Amino acid sequence: MKLYEVFIRSRRGLDHKHCGSLHAENPQQALEYARDIYTRRSEGISIWVVNSSDIVASQESDCESFYDPHEDKPYRHAAHYQLPDEVNNM
Repeated sequence: MKLYEVFIRSRRGLDHKHCGSLHAENPQQALEYARDIYTRRSEGISIWVVNSSDIVASQESDCESFYDPHEDKPYRHAAHYQLPDEVNNM
């Protein structure tokens, strides 16, 4: 059996959130298991199941070298941009 990661979107317009893992024979079975396990009380409107082996992630130990400092790129800082008066709450 393969290991799958489960992501659920609780409402329209929101992001999918990781809610757990499960083992299944194939993606369709993983989707059905995810529905049965993670949405018993109608918590979601959309489910993603992703084979864990397909996920590529950075390592915490590589943080310094992976995330290059942005000090030489001031345009990436939010303070660089001037917002119009019509845009508030940002």
